[in-house]
Amino acid sequence: MSTGGPSHAAAAAQDARPDQAAIALAYQRFEPRAYLLNNYAPPRGDLSNPDGVGPWKLRCLAQTFATGEVSGRTLIDIGSGPTIYQLLSACAHFEDITMTDFLEVNRQELGLWLRGEPGSFDWSVYSQHVCLIEGKGESWQEKENQLRAKVKRILPIDVHQPQPLGAGSLAPLPADALVSTFCLEAVSPDLASFQRALDHITTLLRPGGHLLLIGALEESWYLAGEARLVVVPVQEEEVRKALVCSGYEVRDLRTYTMPSHLRTGVDDVSGIFFAWAQKKVGV
Repeated sequence: MSTGGPSHAAAAAQDARPDQAAIALAYQRFEPRAYLLNNYAPPRGDLSNPDGVGPWKLRCLAQTFATGEVSGRTLIDIGSGPTIYQLLSACAHFEDITMTDFLEVNRQELGLWLRGEPGSFDWSVYSQHVCLIEGKGESWQEKENQLRAKVKRILPIDVHQPQPLGAGSLAPLPADALVSTFCLEAVSPDLASFQRALDHITTLLRPGGHLLLIGALEESWYLAGEARLVVVPVQEEEVRKALVCSGYEVRDLRTYTMPSHLRTGVDDVSGIFFAWAQKKVGV
């Protein structure tokens, strides 16, 4: 029998949210191939419809890099997962790219593709689409070879640590730019944790450097095989506020509403956000 009032109930609901340790444990069941099939094979991986989620993400990235403002020598991809599409436009603008992930299985999956090993996930449809929208006359094979040549290392990361890459990291720091896709909200139990994780990765970026952030809007869970992962639901204005609180000028913030035919039961996402933010000097 409950003896608490509404405040007790609210506290109990908050307590029901998993903490960082519970989230880390849940991720030990993460299956990279199941995640890839859920999100990067058709229907979500069908790039033939320009209104689809895949073309939207690739367009956001390509248009931002086409400005010429996001460039330099070093780039770190924060929480790469088992995906490489987020770097297809970036690789023409940086010489030294570091990919990172918390899970060894994801780092292994990335390694398979970077080494061009048989059985690695086929990203050629994504590479072809990026070449098409960039319009530089590149072949998709040239694009993929360029990315493979630019990725210098794949490192473990924990965005909940004040030094996400650990002490004595092999990545050149501070980086000229950061990219992060579907990471921070997917590993944070609440908004405060999301904010701290953003603060932590911001320490890896030089003043004046750029962050390109893609993530889920109003999502509370997603599937990756046997794993059912909890996500902190975020809204557009919460993302904007978090970026400002971490010392960024928000250069661009766009949102995409997931159409009904792409709501396939593998998550409860309502949309996607894309943010381009520049770290203020003196932060």
